[in-house]
Amino acid sequence: MRTAYSVETVRAAERELMARLPEGALMQRAAAGLAAACADLLGRVYGSRIVLLVGSGDNGGDALYAGARLARRGAGVTAVLLAPERAHAEGLAALRRAGGAVAGVEAAEDLIPRADLVLDGIVGIGGKGGLRPDAARLALLVGASRAAVVAVDLPSGVDADSGEVRGTAIRADLTVTFGTHKPGLLVDPAREYAGSVRLVDIGLALPVEAELEALQHADVARLLPVPTGESDKYRRGVVGIAAGSARYPGAAVLAVAGALRGGAGAVRYVGPAGDAVLARFPETLVSDQGPKRAGRVQAWVVGPGAGDDAASVAEVLAADVPVLIDADGLRLADAGAVRGRRAPTLMTPHAGEAAALLGVARESVEEARLESVRELAGRYGATVLLKGSTTLVADSGGGAVRVNPTGTAWLATAGSGDVLSGLAGSLLAAGLSAVDAGSVAAYLHGLAGRFAADGAPVGAHDVADGIRGAWRDVRAG
Repeated sequence: MRTAYSVETVRAAERELMARLPEGALMQRAAAGLAAACADLLGRVYGSRIVLLVGSGDNGGDALYAGARLARRGAGVTAVLLAPERAHAEGLAALRRAGGAVAGVEAAEDLIPRADLVLDGIVGIGGKGGLRPDAARLALLVGASRAAVVAVDLPSGVDADSGEVRGTAIRADLTVTFGTHKPGLLVDPAREYAGSVRLVDIGLALPVEAELEALQHADVARLLPVPTGESDKYRRGVVGIAAGSARYPGAAVLAVAGALRGGAGAVRYVGPAGDAVLARFPETLVSDQGPKRAGRVQAWVVGPGAGDDAASVAEVLAADVPVLIDADGLRLADAGAVRGRRAPTLMTPHAGEAAALLGVARESVEEARLESVRELAGRYGATVLLKGSTTLVADSGGGAVRVNPTGTAWLATAGSGDVLSGLAGSLLAAGLSAVDAGSVAAYLHGLAGRFAADGAPVGAHDVADGIRGAWRDVRAG
C-alpha cells in the first residue's frame, strides 16, 4: 500500500533522524537521490545545461547539492537565487567548488529557455499561500520552456497537506520526493502539477497510520470476495438495487450491471425499470413492490436515476443493512435519517453533489477535495466516496483517507457512476466494510475504464463489461 504523511509528521521524523546522524547527512542522502533521478531523466549528463531555481530553505539546499553532483559529471549548472542572502551556504559552496555558476533572478529569462533541465527548489513542503511574485514569474518562464522540469520534494506553489493550488505553480515532469509521499502529490489539483513521482528512501521512521493511503493490486486482491465450495447465493451476498425511473431506465440497467460483476451471489432490482433490466440481465430478481417487500438482501444501493422517488430512499435508509446512496438519492435522503443509521452507510457524490450537500460552490470542493470529503463524512456520520479526477474515500471516524490510483479521464461519461455504485453495493453485500467496498470498487472501476478505453472513448456499458478483466488482472498480481 502506498502511503502519504502530513508535513508535521514528516518534520518530526526528520528531526528524530537528524539527531542521530552527522550534520548534513540527511540532506546529502536526499541530494544523491535527486541527482540520480535528474541524470536518469536527462539520459546524458555531460554537456547538458541545468538551471537550479533556489529558494531560501532546505529545499534549495537539496537542489544546490544535487546540482554540485551533476556539475561534477560534466553538466553546465547555474543556480538562480531568489534570496541570495538566505541561500543554503554549504550547498552554495559545494556548487561553486564543483564548477557551477550563480545568477540572480534577472538572468532567468536568458537561462531557462536554453536549459535542458530545470530543477525546482524554490519552496519546500512547508510552503503556504501560493508563490510570491518573483517565484511566480519563474514558474511562468518554466512553463513556457521546453526544458524537462524536476521538482524537489513537491512542485513549488502546491500545498503539501491539502493538494490545493493557489495561483501560479510549477508544473513538473518529475517530482522527486523524500522519505514518503505527501498528500498533495496524490490528490488533485496538485497531483496534476507533480508529473511522475519518484520516492527516495532517506530512512525516516514513520507512524503506522498515514494521512492518506492508496491501495495497490496486492491490497485489492486480498480484499476481493472469492466463493468457496460451500458458498451459495446468500452466503456470497444479495444486493438490492432501488434505482431508475421512467425517465432514466438506463441508470437502473447500469447499476445492475455493476452489481452483477461485483461478486455478490444475486441482485434484486426494485423500481419502474424492471422490463429494461430483465431484457439485459434476465438473472436479476425483479420486484415492483418497493424495497420493504423486495425480499432478503445484505446491502442496498439507492438513488441512481431515481428522479423524485423519496419514498424508496426513505425505505432503504430504514433498513438495518449497509446502504449505498448515490445520485438522486443524495438529494432525497434526509440528513437526520442518514446520521441516525446504525448499519454502515456509503455516500458516493461527485463534486457538484458534494457541494450541494455542504452548501458551498462546486469550485470550493474541487479546490479542496481532501478537506471536503472529510467534512462531508463527519457531517453525515457516513463513509463518503468523493468521485472525480482523484477519487477519495473517507470514514466518519477519521483515520487515513483512501485515494484511488487507477482511472482514466475517459471515465467522465454518463452512467459511469451508476456502474460504480452497483459494483460497490455488491461488495458491501459480500461483507466488505464501507471503506473497503468503496475503495476496492473505485480501484476496479478505474482499472476497467483504462482497459475498456485503451486511449479511445468509451460508454458506461463498456466499463461494466471491463470489470471482469480488471478483476482477473488484480487476482493475477
